[in-house]
Amino acid sequence: MSFTSVISRFSSIVSSSSTPSTLRCGLLLRRMASQLPVGCSVIRGTLSFLPTKVQNYVADQAEVCQPDNIYICDGSKEENEALINQLIEDARTDPRDVARVESKTYICTKDKRESIPQAKDGVKGQLGNWMGESTIKKELDKRFPGCMKGRTMYVMAFSMGPVGSPVSKIGVQLTDSPYVVCSMRIMTRMGDHVMKVLGDGDFVKCLHSVGVPKPEPPSQYAWPCNPDKTLVTHFPHDREIKSFGSGYGGNSLLGKKCFALRIATTIGRDEGWLAEHMLIMALTNPKGEKKYIAAAFPSACGKTNLAMMKPTLPGWKVECVGDDIAWMWFDEEGQLRAINPESGFFGVAPGTSNKTNPVAMETCTTGTIFTNVAETSDGGFWWEGLPLPEEDVSITSWLGEKNWKPGSTKAAHPNSRFCTPIGNCPIMDKDWENPKGVPISAILFGGRRPQGVPLVYEAFNWQHGVFIASAMSSEATAAAEHKTKTVMRDPFAMRPFFGYNFGKYMEHWLSMSKNSKNKLPKIFHVNWFRLNENGKFLWPGFGENSRVLEWVTRRCNGEDIVDSSPIGFIPKSGTINTEGLGQLDMEQLFSIPKDYWLEECKSVRQYYDEQLGEDLPQAIRDELDALETRLQAAC
Repeated sequence: MSFTSVISRFSSIVSSSSTPSTLRCGLLLRRMASQLPVGCSVIRGTLSFLPTKVQNYVADQAEVCQPDNIYICDGSKEENEALINQLIEDARTDPRDVARVESKTYICTKDKRESIPQAKDGVKGQLGNWMGESTIKKELDKRFPGCMKGRTMYVMAFSMGPVGSPVSKIGVQLTDSPYVVCSMRIMTRMGDHVMKVLGDGDFVKCLHSVGVPKPEPPSQYAWPCNPDKTLVTHFPHDREIKSFGSGYGGNSLLGKKCFALRIATTIGRDEGWLAEHMLIMALTNPKGEKKYIAAAFPSACGKTNLAMMKPTLPGWKVECVGDDIAWMWFDEEGQLRAINPESGFFGVAPGTSNKTNPVAMETCTTGTIFTNVAETSDGGFWWEGLPLPEEDVSITSWLGEKNWKPGSTKAAHPNSRFCTPIGNCPIMDKDWENPKGVPISAILFGGRRPQGVPLVYEAFNWQHGVFIASAMSSEATAAAEHKTKTVMRDPFAMRPFFGYNFGKYMEHWLSMSKNSKNKLPKIFHVNWFRLNENGKFLWPGFGENSRVLEWVTRRCNGEDIVDSSPIGFIPKSGTINTEGLGQLDMEQLFSIPKDYWLEECKSVRQYYDEQLGEDLPQAIRDELDALETRLQAAC
């Protein structure tokens, strides 16, 4: 349908209404007509049927980006199948566009200190990137004008969280990537029904372009991107995201990390709730008692495996609410509640198998988008961690290498992904989409710590728990740009995702304890990844982690099963069920090397001084001082 026919239809509708004046209709029509580029056609949907604010947003951005067509997505199965068929013919990824681009991701405000802490002079800040609004405007003005020429601009309304939840929010994304449309249909509640709910309300504005207008320059990769000019920008005050140049995951699916964490942390600060990089799971013991746990681990550190865990303990059941992001708030009775703002899983493929995560394998058997995995000649998929196919079935690597054989190269990229609907998961909790959320009894923090850190320990109190989370470290993973397995500080597992100054973020967390009505959940730190002197894991992990979670739930019930240590409460000997596991070195698993932890204190203090300076809350500095004092007094 051409834009002319849309205007004609809009004219007939408003002329039959007695509410708007002829003058106002004429002004609106002229404004819309002047802002859409000449020759731009609406090829699906009707622009005039959209809420006025959405119409204006589409018109404004179409004027800048100059698409040939506008396609208003309805989220239907038929629409999705047509786009999927288009993608199957085109897909081949540029190896430069396979991970989050943290170095090119910015929070944009007038005041730098609002966005990131004041790092020490001469020290590179690690807690986010800032660019002034005037500077970023110049950079965006170099990129977006004309970026969609020859392409279609897709218009999507989507809800983060169940429609009607106290903290759910609606966004509208404009993109020139059909991959984004299909993936957002999985990862969010996207379609006509959300647009109707939005009405004249406000929404988060999300603009994305792969940054390659047609005709495209010659390339061996059919999947368009512009990595040399990639930029992912966030405007917290305007509730707006603009992403250019990347077609990969979180850089382009703007409802994910960009909205659900960076923008949502700011909204949560303003409205009094928390947006966190956390899974949500339910554990039910053999007596039928259920508890919900939220857990924060850096990307590719086992969140999905834990959220979909099959417990090895007889009679225990795990159900999933979400595997990546949690929005949490204290209700009127002081109970911490949480929703999963997403409606799909965007999991790391390599290492996922029937051995490590059989539920995930079952979940991604249908309706799933795989990116950067290997293909098999019989029409299947393959990645490292899966059994090799039969001899008569060949593998084509993610780079297009046919008849790939195990050797020096990887068949699938280490950060290759499966994007699959939550509805496929056989162990989803019945309340996963309850607008009222689920009640949280415990919060876990953790990462990949090969040395020194016990399997599990409990914070002394809420403030101590915030300190523990602020000092988290983990080996860097393939989800980001980092090339080596360097152990990095990753506070709250949020280092790449803070939408405002991390010091103020900690103050927001600390403030939750100031309301006497709030029933604060217990906070724990876990580490499945401790190694022995031979580099072997001390703990079997995966389904056996249910043994640690059993202990956690018993602590939530107030059982006296802890001893005090300098770093927190640790399990009393024999209180973690290890029956059937054979010989484990539990003493080493729970050892707290004094010299190691004193060095850790020095490292944390240096990190605070260099990365936060005056932005570090005094309560957190006090906790570090107290830890060091306890360690020095220990035998």
